[in-house]
Amino acid sequence: MPSKGRVLMAMSGGVDSSTAAALLKSQGYDVIGATMQVWDYSQCEIVEGEGTCCSSIDVEDARAVADLIDIPFYVLNCESQFREKVIDPFVQSYLQGHTPLPCVDCNTYLKFDHLIRKMAELDCQFLATGHYAQVVPTPSGALGIQTSSDRWKDQTYFLFTIDPAILPRLIFPIGHLQKDEVRNLARQFGLSVASKKDSTGICFVGQQGYQKFVEAEVPTNILNQKRGDIKLFPTGSKLGTHEGIHRFTYGQSRGLGLDHHEKLFVIKIDGEKNVVWVGEEKYLYRDSLMVKNFKQLLPMKSGDTLNVKIRYAHVGAEARIEQMGETWKVQFKEPQRAITPGQACVFYQDEVLMGGGWIV
Repeated sequence: MPSKGRVLMAMSGGVDSSTAAALLKSQGYDVIGATMQVWDYSQCEIVEGEGTCCSSIDVEDARAVADLIDIPFYVLNCESQFREKVIDPFVQSYLQGHTPLPCVDCNTYLKFDHLIRKMAELDCQFLATGHYAQVVPTPSGALGIQTSSDRWKDQTYFLFTIDPAILPRLIFPIGHLQKDEVRNLARQFGLSVASKKDSTGICFVGQQGYQKFVEAEVPTNILNQKRGDIKLFPTGSKLGTHEGIHRFTYGQSRGLGLDHHEKLFVIKIDGEKNVVWVGEEKYLYRDSLMVKNFKQLLPMKSGDTLNVKIRYAHVGAEARIEQMGETWKVQFKEPQRAITPGQACVFYQDEVLMGGGWIV
């Protein structure tokens, strides 16, 4: 049958992108597979293939799928871009007392930037990924991104930085499916990855945890400069000392190293003075936040009331947005727990992704 167009399919070696590639091929697209080699797993303690993404084992899994469904396949060395745009900002964010979100940076600077350029080089009309999301027409006539049919796997939270101009050329082949449907399709296509474990957490951190990763990346003399006091909020009394603010995140209650008569939580982190403030859980709740680098996929304006997510696992909460110069204020109807600098604040209207920004 005549081709529906040439598609560059981002293949991570997992079941989602592999099934997406097979689906596109079966639907009549001229598919080209591409895997981004972003991280050298031989230099760390992570076991390749065990919840990783784009490791050498994952590359070979993607290549095997491409061979099976008979499509061209390329491996793109993106290690330098990944280091510059994802790894280094990740480490610096922790040293500033923030909790970073590297998956958004990976989407922003690699999947929907670097791959867009590769798409043009390979004369492709479309770019496809295995994200659980859907490109849909909106009532205004513009295209938008809608949440996945599988609410547990929905990944629209990570997509708020996408340039709206590329939406007509973007395909999410499995966004309308449930995860078990994707695995069943993979079995029907005869894909070797049909039962492969999903990638989990931050792909380059693995079982060692972010604390050890950061400490391996930063010279000891710099880490020593991030040591400081642990103080009780709001009185300011000193409860102890810590070995570095990168070891803490908002809402944390374990591993504080304190002997106190009440359970304490990290309330805030002062990245300039290296003070970790702890206190009762009630102090974690706030009714507003500020957002920088505000991105709009669809038009938003001051005074709009939207559904807002402050972390990936957050169910969302009703809030009013207000522009204040280059930043935006988000005023929640009900106080929210552990609003964390460095995480994304993402806006929805009904099930449609409107945009987002970074919590400051």
